[in-house]
Amino acid sequence: MSSLPTAESFLPCDLPSIDISSIQGNAKREVKEMLVSKHNVYCTGFGGDIAKRLKLVEASFLPKCDEPKKFEAKVVYEIDVDVDMLNGVGNIHGGCSAFLVDWCSTASLGAYTKHTIGTPEWGVSQNINVTYHSPAALGEKLRIINTTMTVGTRIVSARTEVRVPTFLL
Repeated sequence: MSSLPTAESFLPCDLPSIDISSIQGNAKREVKEMLVSKHNVYCTGFGGDIAKRLKLVEASFLPKCDEPKKFEAKVVYEIDVDVDMLNGVGNIHGGCSAFLVDWCSTASLGAYTKHTIGTPEWGVSQNINVTYHSPAALGEKLRIINTTMTVGTRIVSARTEVRVPTFLL
């Protein structure tokens, strides 16, 4: 019988240093650093090997289209589809896609709260609705675009789109 993991088994892991200056977007340096450091907390356990390969490419704060006096956080990751992400027919597994949506969607929420109150509030997913439009195959690059929709005191929501160069998944 195996024992439950201890807090020590989830300590930060070693990741290669990342040049924050290569991350696009108008987010402050501390927001970008906080998003990169998220990897150090969640790179062990379920999905850890996949989460470690996510590359932060953009962190921005943009005016909301329908409410220009308000803004939204946009955080974009990229990852190449690898063997450990595939289903039996050689495309990205639906569970892996859902994991990526779950993991990445909280990034925009953390960025928003870090920007507004100085402390990231990551939250826990309570509902994930995934619509699959097209599969991604081994070697394809995924672009995972996360945008805050609503950030309140008790409820927050984000939208995540997973794209391959020309279409949605």
